[in-house]
Amino acid sequence: MRAAILLSLALGAVLSGCSVERVLNRVSASETLAVSERARAVHAGAFVADLHADSLLWGRDLASRASYGHVDLPRLRDGGVALQAFTVVTRVPWTINIESNRSDAYDLVTALAVVGRWPGLTRSSRLERALHQARRLEEAAARDGRLRLVRRKSDLVDLVAERERDPAVLGAILGIEGAHALDGEVANVEPLAAAGFRMIGLVHFFDNEFAGSAHGTEKHGLTERGRELVARMEALGIAVDLAHSSSATIEDVLAIAERPLVVSHTGVRGTCDNQRNLSDAHLRGIAAGGGVIGIGFWETAVCGRSARDVARAILHALEVVGDEHVALGSDFDGAVRTPFDATGLAQITQALLDGGLAEASIRRVLGENTQRLFAVTLPDA
Repeated sequence: MRAAILLSLALGAVLSGCSVERVLNRVSASETLAVSERARAVHAGAFVADLHADSLLWGRDLASRASYGHVDLPRLRDGGVALQAFTVVTRVPWTINIESNRSDAYDLVTALAVVGRWPGLTRSSRLERALHQARRLEEAAARDGRLRLVRRKSDLVDLVAERERDPAVLGAILGIEGAHALDGEVANVEPLAAAGFRMIGLVHFFDNEFAGSAHGTEKHGLTERGRELVARMEALGIAVDLAHSSSATIEDVLAIAERPLVVSHTGVRGTCDNQRNLSDAHLRGIAAGGGVIGIGFWETAVCGRSARDVARAILHALEVVGDEHVALGSDFDGAVRTPFDATGLAQITQALLDGGLAEASIRRVLGENTQRLFAVTLPDA
């Protein structure tokens, strides 16, 4: 997300037919990789999963192909995706940056809700914003017919089996970017779980009642409510997402987590050293508990604008923690520019082959690790 969103929202409110998303979610590549027959075969044979896309925020009909943005169901199928995590955004500060954001800054999602004519309760309740976006996914599934919502372990097993008969079947799992979506109450995790959310990031761009953000003013660790929330999420089968978390929050969660953790979208400081990305020490800590780290595709995450830059970050993470803990976490449709949209994911496969990675390791990164993570964290029923 970038501060330029404010201008785009204003323009979208006054210019008939102009989409805010056309300005923000764009493809901008320094090079486009030619995909070899070998890479196409490896990609086609993989269970491809992406841990993070903010597509539900924008109001597009995801069942229909669009000429802008990064993700819709037809383009996911073109990209060979088996499972897509759709992560909802409920609050973004106006002064957005990766260094320091006040928690009381003007909220851009309020403006987007007004422009997009969201239901009235979403104007004041972040919980209602999350539930509204969850309903959008259910509506897309109803229109599409071959989109399966993954809410329990058996759904994941069924998805794998059904895709063997029909590769056009696509799985979707709901996540939340920032626990401020709970409106400050741990108890609100219950209706979110009932709505199908199975991954929640504790923070986004600012500190909240539960934890400190890497981009907040205080950057503190878990609060008492945060500790209670982590325990409740694990009991409900909701994966704890450490994306955007402060170092103190990561350390606090690592100390108490009883189930594998996830970082839905990040870069690594080993190839792109900034406040947004994870240190090698944190990579090791997350991997030690069986967790999975999703590598993002945008420039702040990988310090570049090509699939080779994404692969470089992946390869560094593999050197640090091995091939069972690294995954894809695009941040598609997150008000970022990426080197390709969902149709271009095979470019990563090509870049990893070019980097000398074995095909078995590539398949783990492309989605087997994500599949294994959710096989552990999802509830039984």
